[in-house]
Amino acid sequence: MAFRYIAGRVAGVVPVAFLVTFVTFFLLRLVPGDPAAVMLGPQAGEEQIQALRERLGLDRPVGTEYIRWLTRAVRGDLGDSIFLGRSVWQAIAERVEPTVTLTVVAVGVAALLGVTAGVASAWRHRSAVDHAVMLVSMLGVSIPNFWLGLMLSLLFAVRLGWLPATGFVLVREGVGEALRHLILPATALALQQAGIIARMTRAAMLETLHSDYVRTARAKGLGEGAILWKHALRNSLIPIVTVIGVSFTVLLAGAIVVETVFNMPGLGRLIIQAVIRRDYPVVQGAVLVVSAMAVLVNLAVDLLYVLIDPRVRYE
Repeated sequence: MAFRYIAGRVAGVVPVAFLVTFVTFFLLRLVPGDPAAVMLGPQAGEEQIQALRERLGLDRPVGTEYIRWLTRAVRGDLGDSIFLGRSVWQAIAERVEPTVTLTVVAVGVAALLGVTAGVASAWRHRSAVDHAVMLVSMLGVSIPNFWLGLMLSLLFAVRLGWLPATGFVLVREGVGEALRHLILPATALALQQAGIIARMTRAAMLETLHSDYVRTARAKGLGEGAILWKHALRNSLIPIVTVIGVSFTVLLAGAIVVETVFNMPGLGRLIIQAVIRRDYPVVQGAVLVVSAMAVLVNLAVDLLYVLIDPRVRYE
């Protein structure tokens, strides 16, 4: 049954991917500007621009060009960048590691902070701890990550000089230095989702803590720590894991803005530069790859349900 479920979910990715490519392709064509004119500069004549458009294939009807691009994409060919002089796959491969690393670290920070705060809030329901966690989580949800990133950079990088304000170091070049460059952007990216995870954890834990089996465990003299972490949290994990999976998708998209703030060479900057240059193949390919990553993470979260709760069966 699990195989049939996975096959069905994978098959369901196809219409999602088609919709993503369709919307991205045609929205890009609505953006004012001509890639050929951008490449040749303001001094170029109309004949030069038209000649370059024909050479790049930009003079074809939009529908024809979309079918042509989609046919190649199905075969795994995302085309070549108009400006970078190499394939879209190569351009994405050069930039994907910073984005994925930042997103994974941010998800870890958000999950650690959110789950811990949510458990503490539920455990001390209606206490000062509960009110403080809810206040901080509300602030976290309300603060834009780009503004928070600027403030963190101003304080810890410019004023105190503790952490670097920009750049990215690969993990294989040194874990310590890589983490120093990731602390500020990952925190700025994670705080909003940490607030959401904290609120979901609190709600799920409060419902579980009032269940009959928890009252029975307390009546039998089981320690509060064991009740909290072994019984209550374990039985609250499905909604928590679900919101963490959604957070990955949100953080992957939010990384585009944070990478710009901290000058990180990731997919975010690649997409923004490609939009400015009207580099259509790069934007289309990068959006398709990011969408595929989000879908795969959601599929992995669905499969985790079986490990979290043995009662779950995929029929």
